[in-house]
Amino acid sequence: MWRIWRLFDPLRTMVAQGIFLFGLAAMIHLILLSTNKFNWMDGPKKATVASVNAPLPTAVAAISK
Repeated sequence: MWRIWRLFDPLRTMVAQGIFLFGLAAMIHLILLSTNKFNWMDGPKKATVASVNAPLPTAVAAISK
């Protein structure tokens, strides 16, 4: 193991590893925040599904006549 540290600078290696792990953690958290199930800040959003056969709102129906 000590021969590996003769090839790489320990300080530079640990700084690079810390930056990589912080970037990975931030990416994972942002991916989880973008999902509906695991968004712990806003909570789950209620899905609003528009029906294909739903009648038009009255304002749109009045304009189209």
